[in-house]
Amino acid sequence: MAYTKPVMVPFVLALFLSYLVSPLVDFFQDRLRVPRLVSIVAALLAGVGLLTLLALLIITSTRGLMLSADIYRDRITGIAERVFSVLDVFGTDLGQQTFLDGIRQLPILRLVQNAAGTAMDLIAYGGLVVIFLIYLVAGRRPVEQRVGIYAEIHGKIQKYIVAKFIISATTGVLVGVILTLFKLDLALVFGVMAFFLNFIPSLGSVFATLLPIPIAIIQFDSVWVVTGIVALPGLVQLTIGNGIEPLVMGESLDLHPITIILSLIFWGLLWGIVGMFLAVPITAVLRIVLGRFNETRAIAELLAGNLPKASAPSV
Repeated sequence: MAYTKPVMVPFVLALFLSYLVSPLVDFFQDRLRVPRLVSIVAALLAGVGLLTLLALLIITSTRGLMLSADIYRDRITGIAERVFSVLDVFGTDLGQQTFLDGIRQLPILRLVQNAAGTAMDLIAYGGLVVIFLIYLVAGRRPVEQRVGIYAEIHGKIQKYIVAKFIISATTGVLVGVILTLFKLDLALVFGVMAFFLNFIPSLGSVFATLLPIPIAIIQFDSVWVVTGIVALPGLVQLTIGNGIEPLVMGESLDLHPITIILSLIFWGLLWGIVGMFLAVPITAVLRIVLGRFNETRAIAELLAGNLPKASAPSV
């Protein structure tokens, strides 16, 4: 799977994107009585439009980071110079000049370019994703023909993907609006990051809340402003993550929190950041499949956090 990453990652991305597109096909065909071919084309256009919008957001965010790299390095240098000037007044030498030279030589632009390269790799997958998506949506079976394990996988994964997308988009918009009201630099970047990181359970929302802190400290002198930039998006993440999301998703995929953390690590090592986005639904599919066979049902129960019961002692 690691060796076939260039093909498998776009395929799995397309597979899960098909869960976002397929409800549109059903809606056009069943509710609006639109012919199946027209329904598929309209839904695919919507899917391609969604991918294009995400690509534009990634490009805009990456461009903003690259354009601001030198500015923030200069601001960090200015803050350090003000701090070290206090030491200079007392004649204390802690290697201030060496530290300042190190800051000036920080390869911030190169780090941003590496992040941009990762983002461009995701966009480069877009062509294969679209091709796979066309075949998956066009060849999918009608709703009434889904039975057995396929029906269970389809129902649970589709509910998870659709709900997670809507919740993540809402979170990203709210975080972006809040940071824009504070006039924080790169507010759009952090809103986009909040959207994507929300797909990573448990850890993603924490990272999304903490990421703006360095920029806020560099840009603003007021402690209250910096506190608000952290606290209000954190409140949004907390309210949606612990209040709204459980109500919308219910029992969802029935995975234990430890299973989720381990799956994030495993799929992250295997497929990188994309693997972390896909870790939960992939692990949920594995749990459903393993639960269908007597030989592997105990593993499925373990993934759900249900320890095997001790057998009664023989007399």
